[in-house]
Amino acid sequence: MSTAPDAAPRTDPAAEAVHAHVAAHLDDMVGHLVGWVRLRSVAGMAEHQPDLQRSANWLAGVLRETGFPRTEVWEVEGGAPAVYAEWCEAPGAPTVLVYSHHDVRAAKDDSWGQTPPFEPALRDGRLWGRGTSDAKGQVLCHVWGVRAHLAATGRTAPAVNLKLLVEGEEEAGSTHLADLLAAHPEATRADLVMLSDTTLWRADAPAVCMGLRGVLNAELTVLGPERDVHSGAVSGPAPNPVHALARLVGDLHDAHGRVTLPGFYDDVAAVDDAERAAVAALPYSDADWLARSETRSVGGEDGWTPLERLWLRPAVEVLTIVAGDVEGPARGAIPSVATASFSIRTVPGQRVAVVADQLRAWVAQRVGDEVAYDLSVQLESGQEAYRTPEVPAVAALEAAMADGFRVAELGRMRNAGGSPAALLADVTAAPVLFFGTGLPEDHWHDSDESVRLDLLHAGAVTLACFWERLADLEDVGGPAA
Repeated sequence: MSTAPDAAPRTDPAAEAVHAHVAAHLDDMVGHLVGWVRLRSVAGMAEHQPDLQRSANWLAGVLRETGFPRTEVWEVEGGAPAVYAEWCEAPGAPTVLVYSHHDVRAAKDDSWGQTPPFEPALRDGRLWGRGTSDAKGQVLCHVWGVRAHLAATGRTAPAVNLKLLVEGEEEAGSTHLADLLAAHPEATRADLVMLSDTTLWRADAPAVCMGLRGVLNAELTVLGPERDVHSGAVSGPAPNPVHALARLVGDLHDAHGRVTLPGFYDDVAAVDDAERAAVAALPYSDADWLARSETRSVGGEDGWTPLERLWLRPAVEVLTIVAGDVEGPARGAIPSVATASFSIRTVPGQRVAVVADQLRAWVAQRVGDEVAYDLSVQLESGQEAYRTPEVPAVAALEAAMADGFRVAELGRMRNAGGSPAALLADVTAAPVLFFGTGLPEDHWHDSDESVRLDLLHAGAVTLACFWERLADLEDVGGPAA
């Protein structure tokens, strides 16, 4: 089957030349992805540190083969290696820092139905395997976008000055990224940042991502009896940490779906009518969303549409609850400890440090005297929300996506997840654009992750066309490099 976007053909001969090159080399691109996915570059697990090293070295080799004159593996003390590459041979042209990651989430073989997670399989226009979509496929769109850009234009170097930073700790919260950038300031001198670790809305309705939410993780441990105690001996007067934790979890949201942390919405920036209209214009139905997201039902905060709740509003989720005998036969004991982990998604205007204080105050107020507790808020891995300003580079990206996806119009969206976008914007003093090829149905962080080959094709073409269009701009929106 054809893997190229099959919408109405465009007449731009330059874009069609790029399409032809990518189509002719798509098998090579997929071969690259298959080989890279086989490297188990799992984040945050000491036993996979050698795999992360191999993954970084593998990518560095591919970038050298592509032609990047400077390609290095940056070691991170106490962390995972990052790959940095430069191709800056376009005097006067914009300088772009491309950011993504090569680490992946852990995966259990017995929970995957399509293929073992690190044994990629190609069928029905999809490549299955951990990291195919998040985010090794997105990185390779950049690699093959550069190759197509050079081949279609006859250039010996890109039309813009390119810097690539592909870190190895994104899935673990990018905890060493700020220090890495401080140690290598050459990476931060850029007019524009492009972050490629995002999703599209739908394959047949591509949209430009204009921002994403921030994230703050926390873990709450509630302490009841001093040890697990037989319920028949103490049931009734004994404190039960599960009851206390369940009450807290139940109180996280009010009857209207609003988060109950004190002051949680005070700093939320207003969303303008134009952005709400753009989100409303995207093709959406509950049935389509439920089928693609596999989320069973639609809930959330009253007064906002599902997509607005997903992208424009903050949220708090409980990710894990652990207590009692979770494995083996139950002992009939009241547990001494109950633990829950939380993921708080913030939006522009909110600051993760402020939200952390709100969470601490909320727990202290509600936990009660019958139990003790410990609240750990992971500020070191917190990430602020970010929204792309309306800079000229956005229009260039829209035009390039129209070329890549062969569509006449592009929508506007945001992404629900977090990333180090705000950090990158701060250290470069440049705007951050987003472009990715993922979809909600790609099963990021879950079993049976996969990527559509036609979107890899469209992504590579988009990026090839974007570099050419960006070079024609007098001002992309950032400071001088």
